[in-house]
Amino acid sequence: MPENTGIVVDTGLVRELAELLDASNLTEIEVKDGERTIRVARTAAAVTMAAGAPSYAPAPPAGGWPAPPPSSAVPAAAPAGSDDVRNHPGLVKSPIVGTAYLTPEPGTPAFVTEGATVAAGDTLLIIEAMKVMNPITAPRAGVVKAILVNNEQPVEYDQPLVIIE
Repeated sequence: MPENTGIVVDTGLVRELAELLDASNLTEIEVKDGERTIRVARTAAAVTMAAGAPSYAPAPPAGGWPAPPPSSAVPAAAPAGSDDVRNHPGLVKSPIVGTAYLTPEPGTPAFVTEGATVAAGDTLLIIEAMKVMNPITAPRAGVVKAILVNNEQPVEYDQPLVIIE
């Protein structure tokens, strides 16, 4: 009998990733595990599916997904897409897709505030991805010039988060 060399898909993980997309209004998420990579994305392109095939994430509406509701956190200091921010030498970018948290837990002070002095390795914020809290640390010592995300804001890979000078 020939050996099955097809791809084995963890459908539970795919469902969990799709639910994370829905819950956080992200456009895509990618997980790497050794040589295996799973990417789940929303797309506006029409997709033909076999009858009875499950659909896990809806396509975005014609005008795009609505912006998340404003939170009570620190407002963004500069537009995340501006060139001066993206080219800043002290820019800290998101290494993953997830939800940014500026405080260790609800009702507690923020890890850092604009104008605060930080040391290399200090926690700037946390990004939650798939129920795992990932600390984002200062790559170098300096002063926090700008915090570019709000508390509980969905963030994309490589999105500007903080500027340290």
